[in-house]
Amino acid sequence: MKSHFFLPRKVTTACAVAGATTMLNGNCSAQTFIAADYATNSTYASGWSAGQNGGYGFGPWSFDGTVGTNDIANPGAQQAISSASAIGTAWTLYNGPSQPPGGPGISDTGRAITEPGGLQPGQTLEVVLQNPTAYHFYRGWDILCLNGTDNDPAGVGTSAIRTQVFDYFNSNWSIIDNDGSTLTSLDSGTTTAAGMKYDLTLTSTNTYLITLTPLSNPSAAYSQTGTLTTNLPINWVNFRLYLGPNSGPNDPVDDLEISSMTIAGLTLNIQLVGTNAVLSWPSVTGFTLASSLNLGAGAVWNTNLPSPAVVNGQDVVTNPIAGTRQFYRLQQ
Repeated sequence: MKSHFFLPRKVTTACAVAGATTMLNGNCSAQTFIAADYATNSTYASGWSAGQNGGYGFGPWSFDGTVGTNDIANPGAQQAISSASAIGTAWTLYNGPSQPPGGPGISDTGRAITEPGGLQPGQTLEVVLQNPTAYHFYRGWDILCLNGTDNDPAGVGTSAIRTQVFDYFNSNWSIIDNDGSTLTSLDSGTTTAAGMKYDLTLTSTNTYLITLTPLSNPSAAYSQTGTLTTNLPINWVNFRLYLGPNSGPNDPVDDLEISSMTIAGLTLNIQLVGTNAVLSWPSVTGFTLASSLNLGAGAVWNTNLPSPAVVNGQDVVTNPIAGTRQFYRLQQ
């Protein structure tokens, strides 16, 4: 079973139920959604324009920083809605209609995180996207998470963390954080086959866990932990496509496409393993697992014992299933 609850800020996620096996016969997960928007929302039925916002928790889209032929600013001329990629209907960055091969230019888009204080520890920004399939020398694309009020223009990288492919020596994804640039093992050809899921979780005010998951082969996912730069807190998400030859809004060979953006609180997972309930969640500073025998205003939540073990970046607790029903939640 799967449940999603909207809970007070200090209670990041809650999940029933660990008790008799008749009440927990598979996997359970619960999370708080802070922000969400999808390219399929009705707001975008007639196209994608600056100032639109089809969801909640994010600000309106900005196309500032978009530049076409001869470095002339042209916001909105290289952004559209398309459905030509494997991820379906998508916000699309494409090459300008007069863009010469190898010429100047960039398609730029981004939006604010309107949650006060921006992305918070324990929250995960998730983006589903499909990157271009073509190789263009000294061209590429990036995802910037930063503190700001608008998109970074070409040549500017003020992000707290930057994830990119830039075809100079290779076409692998790289991650740029406070410790420099790390070339990952994940090739852009793998992530373009069926798209990619980008997940950035803050594990404290200045540390992170990032996971890049190719949807064609989730077992090839790449994960990395590290320290963010001083451009904090993260309150803006920016996508940029450095242009190659001419294309259009339905050319996945050269387009960068994004189908959804969400921000969720910590996900608490409960799995039945034999006679035990195994609870797990991303290891984030300041959160503890609590349990109660009931819900409601009179519920008494106690810190759960034993203390969690850390396994592959996840806090994990194994509790025997007794006859008494239990409810679990993560709290600060």
